[in-house]
This record gives sequence, structure tokens and C-alpha cells, in this order.
Amino acid sequence: MRKEASMYLMINNIPGGSFAIAKEGKIIYAEALGLASKDLEVPANRKTKFRIGEVSELFTSLMYQIMVEDGMLHPDSSVQHYLPGYPQSVFKDSRQKITISQLVNHSSGIRKSSDDELNWAKLNTTILTGLDLFKNDPLHGIPGWFENQSAFNYNLLGAVMEKVTGKNYPDLLKNYITDTLKLTNTTVDNPFRTITGRTDFYDYSMVSQVINATFRDLRFRAPSEGLLSNAEDLVKLGNAILYSDVIPEKIKMRLFEPVQLMGDFPPTMANGWFLLRNNQGELSYGRAGGVTGGGAVLLIIPDKKLVVAGTVNLTSSDEIPVFKLIAPFLRE
Repeated sequence: MRKEASMYLMINNIPGGSFAIAKEGKIIYAEALGLASKDLEVPANRKTKFRIGEVSELFTSLMYQIMVEDGMLHPDSSVQHYLPGYPQSVFKDSRQKITISQLVNHSSGIRKSSDDELNWAKLNTTILTGLDLFKNDPLHGIPGWFENQSAFNYNLLGAVMEKVTGKNYPDLLKNYITDTLKLTNTTVDNPFRTITGRTDFYDYSMVSQVINATFRDLRFRAPSEGLLSNAEDLVKLGNAILYSDVIPEKIKMRLFEPVQLMGDFPPTMANGWFLLRNNQGELSYGRAGGVTGGGAVLLIIPDKKLVVAGTVNLTSSDEIPVFKLIAPFLRE
């Protein structure tokens, strides 16, 4: 695996990354390669924290399922049930109800982020005030009709979670996930806090040179794409979903249960996870994500008892080749 990972970093001029594989619940490979800081020539290590983009949703969806199991959230309740001040959603002049189940499954009809919104440089925006970007906009479809992947779904879900619990998202992440599963290298990326082991972030210039990435405050996008983590912690999350007694079996089953869409479209996702099936009919679950200065992927293959993850510190890197990394194990 090290050879494939090193080649991937080199070909794409990625300064640094981390990679990990688990087999039957045990980590059999975990390594960081390259640099966490080019300027200071600091190598990446197994505790280096990377931006993971939309892979952040997997933490939020697990929290959501725990809160549902605890009776704190009800999947069929409307957004307004929890956030009374949230505007009524409209599609083609018709008022629509968005449920929180539709948020977690990307079937709410809420539009995608624009390029300007993805590059929004405003500071100290809370998750709740970040909803102003889209809350008054018309829907792009009838809720529950089809999937439309949008970070706004999970930002709105995060605001609901904060309102219901009276706690901020970083505390919820810590209390529900990272402390419980001992994920010591996963946290919300806060640019105004010193975070031990946080990598520097890199981007491509207009002539494809690697440069320092533009400053970003992603805290208002924490539920959707604002977390820091590394490959080892992501693999631990996958292992916990497959094998840990800490997560109840009911929750494990619901995590990968695809939503039934009213438009007769085949579902491709479940709780933020993409549903993947190979030529042999084996089902796997995965998510890749990218954001300014970083990217990640997490893949679970239950039939092979494999979990694999990778993280990098460069924007818009070609997708991390996880299937290449685990090819020898797939042949077993």
C-alpha cells in the first residue's frame, strides 16, 4: 500500500497525506507520508490532522441516528418543528414540508452551494447564521422526490441539533462521537485556535503550482465539510460501525438503509454514505470529500471485512485511489 500511496502523492504533487487499512476490525496499516508543512519542512505523521470535506457528513449522520435512537429527534418532523423561525420552503409557488430525514438523506430539494458560496471568506459565522445563505431560496425539487447532494442539508441539520440539545456542534461531536470512539485526531477546524498537529493547507495556482491555500473559516460548515481528521481516525470510525458494541445494532442497520424516493429514482445514498456495488454484487459504502486545502475518502467493504481511508492536504486532488490501495486484500 505504501508504494501506491507514495505514487499517488507524487503524481499529483500533493505535499502530504495519511492512509490506513483495517481488516476484521484491526488496523493493519497506518502511515503518514510527505509534508505537513512545506515552508517549515515538517513531515506529516500519524497524528497530523487534515481537512476532510464532505466526509464530515458521516460524523453528523451518526450523531443524528444516535439522537433519533434517544428520542431527541424524530425523522418525520419538519425543520420548523425544531427551528420555528426557519422560513417555509417553496417549490414552484407551492409550500413544502422538509423533514430532518430528508436533510440527512439529501432529498430535501435544497439547492447546491454556488462557487462564490464555496469560496465565502466571511469570518466568525455560526451554523445558524450561515443558513441565511439559502434559507429564503426556492427549492430545486419537491422534498423526498430525488437526491440532490448539497452541503446546506447538513448545515441545516447541524443547526437543528444545536437547537435541540442547547450545545454547539463541536461539543456535540466530542460528546457523541470522538470521546466515545476515542478519535483523538478528529475535531472542528477552528482557524482562531491552536490545534496540535493540524497540517498546513495547499492549493493549485492557475499554472498548477502548489501554493498555500486561501484562508478559510469553515466552522459554519462543520456539519457538512468543516472537520479535521486523519486516515487512522476515519478507519476507526468505520471499524466502530462494523464491529463496536458502543454503537447499537439498530443504528448500524439504519446507517446504510437507503431512503425510498417518491420519484421512483433509485437511491444512491444513505445517511451521507454512497452505496456502491461491484460486478460480483458485493455492496460497499463510501464517501469522498474535498474542500479548500484538503480532501479525504472512507470506504467500508463489509463482505471483505475491510475499511480503508486516506486524507491529503491539497485542494482538488484527484480522488484518492482506495481500491488500488487495497487491491491485494480484495483478491484474498
